[in-house]
Amino acid sequence: MLDALSSLGGQEALTGLASHTVDPHQFLGLEANPRAAGIAELVLWIGHLQWHFRTHSGMPGEPILHAFRNIRVADAVLDPKTGSRPVWPAAEYIIGNPPFIGGKDIRARLGNAYVEALWRAHPQMNNAADFVMYWWDHAAELLTAKGSVLRRFGFVTTNSITQTFQRRCIERHLAAKKPISIVMAIADHPWTKATRDAAAVRIAMTVAEAGKRDGALFTVTGEAALDSDAPDITLERREGRINADLTIGVPVAEAKALLANEGLCSRGMALHGAGFIVTPAQAAHLGLGRRAGLDHHIRQYRNGRDLTARARGVMVIDLFGLSADEVRQRFPEVYQHLLATVKPERDQNNRQYRRENWWLFGEVLPQLRKTLANLPRYIATVETAKHRIFQFLDASILPDNMLVAIGSADGFHLGVLQSRIHGAWALRAGGWLGVGNDPRYTKSRCFDPFPFPDPPAALRREIADMAENLDAHRKRVLEEHPHLTLTGLYNVRDMIRAGAKPAELNAADRQTLDDGLVLILDELHQKLDRAVSDAYGWPHDLPEAETLARLVALNRARRAEEARGNVLWLRPDYQIPRYGRAEEKLDLAGGELRTERIETTRRAFPSDEVEQTAAIMAALASAPTGIAAADLALRFKGRALRPKVDSILAGLVRMGHVGSPGRGIYRLNLPT
Repeated sequence: MLDALSSLGGQEALTGLASHTVDPHQFLGLEANPRAAGIAELVLWIGHLQWHFRTHSGMPGEPILHAFRNIRVADAVLDPKTGSRPVWPAAEYIIGNPPFIGGKDIRARLGNAYVEALWRAHPQMNNAADFVMYWWDHAAELLTAKGSVLRRFGFVTTNSITQTFQRRCIERHLAAKKPISIVMAIADHPWTKATRDAAAVRIAMTVAEAGKRDGALFTVTGEAALDSDAPDITLERREGRINADLTIGVPVAEAKALLANEGLCSRGMALHGAGFIVTPAQAAHLGLGRRAGLDHHIRQYRNGRDLTARARGVMVIDLFGLSADEVRQRFPEVYQHLLATVKPERDQNNRQYRRENWWLFGEVLPQLRKTLANLPRYIATVETAKHRIFQFLDASILPDNMLVAIGSADGFHLGVLQSRIHGAWALRAGGWLGVGNDPRYTKSRCFDPFPFPDPPAALRREIADMAENLDAHRKRVLEEHPHLTLTGLYNVRDMIRAGAKPAELNAADRQTLDDGLVLILDELHQKLDRAVSDAYGWPHDLPEAETLARLVALNRARRAEEARGNVLWLRPDYQIPRYGRAEEKLDLAGGELRTERIETTRRAFPSDEVEQTAAIMAALASAPTGIAAADLALRFKGRALRPKVDSILAGLVRMGHVGSPGRGIYRLNLPT
């Protein structure tokens, strides 16, 4: 501590402390484990005595140890006697390293009774939030509480703090009427001197103060010797307003879900029983090819490793829609197999549904099944992976819960998702997990708010063709060369993109380059990136920060348009019957989908020609995705306005202020 003070201001920093005393009574704590509480208090005294002998001559005064009992034996987030939140000691600074328990694991680790009481005591918390966030949330409330002496708090958490359910807690406090600010953060840091079993743990550190303030964000740029007493970790510092996702700059986390994307994206099936997975030989033994109808219930299966490395060739037993009696009568071999391999494990499951419906997946996802029904294929990506790769999977393949499935067979959607623009968005919005700091693709943050472009039909077809070529190229080289993997292809592509020459690659990477035709792969990506930029009407070399800013602005504009009834559905035929407005359903039934909904209140059309032009441009600005001339005219009160509107639009097009992507649609040309 003395060394730290000296580093902040030299010896002068210590002079003013001559009359001050620091001892363990100033360090307060809560610890649920009585033995750990005693050890913590003992460690405080050991540290205090070491400090004394470093800075004083002679023995400390009697008694040497005091029974301050300032480390209380108590649960920090739940009083088991009252079922309420405990009162924390009044302190000026709070620091902690709460238990690392993920939201999905709390019930299994702590038990049903504790979890139900925890949720009742913290109704403001999302039930899926990680356990550490209960500490973070309580400290944040204390920071702005009336009469509180708390100045700062800081916690060590897992790096999942940037994920959706944790981020919601942080967002609530950053945007509150009495806001707090993150004044120091490290979003992803290695867990040093970890045991071999904990080697995959990555941590985050956050420090918060009351009010609106800038902060210092540190990024790990190098790490070595993590298991030594002197780990070598280099940090890069940036300053500015720190967002809830522990970034500085464009607040991507503020983007909200779009109705246009509703109902198309989902994680795959969560089996909750290894016995559901079988080899083709086991499937044949269980009756596949002999039992009528079993081919609908034993299907091809893929998980993340199947896509990024090589497919295992396994199948999965999917009995969705069947009762236990139906399974036993129609497929007795399958029934007995699951009775032996799945039911014993399910009998111990905490959830009633999973215990009672042991022959079905733990999560049967009927919504995903509806989304994929009647499609010949769908788009999939691995939820957590080094490279953000999207590809088509045949509809016969069932996705694992570590895949994200997108219910579209349209090559245009694949092309946009695989573009540099969406890649930058997904990397920023999704966060990272694991020792490899691998990006995570989260449906609610990466897909749902993402604004797809709305290009003319010709460019849309061009992007679709490019995506088909890219997908076919990857599948072809992987089929022809069993040693290749998707991860390997993109590892080598990254090397080439970073400036490596083919001759500089080692033998294995050079073989991947040659067999995988990686230079062609890179060329296909670059062409696709340029075409998608054209679809948005943006420059090809737009910097990432500007790309993100434009996407956030477009998300905001699309939400405003959707509030007026103009939704750019990705799959109108599927989405409108389920999520559309009544008039859209009527339009769809009649084979016509209007491009713009008419506002319920119309404004008077100005009499002055300059004001008329200004009114038209204002209306176009409120519809950045485009609006038909007829619908534009109907936004104003007046008779026979259409010829006047057409004339103004024609003049604006000639001057370059307005563009027409086709289909009778007009939109404002924004400056680039």
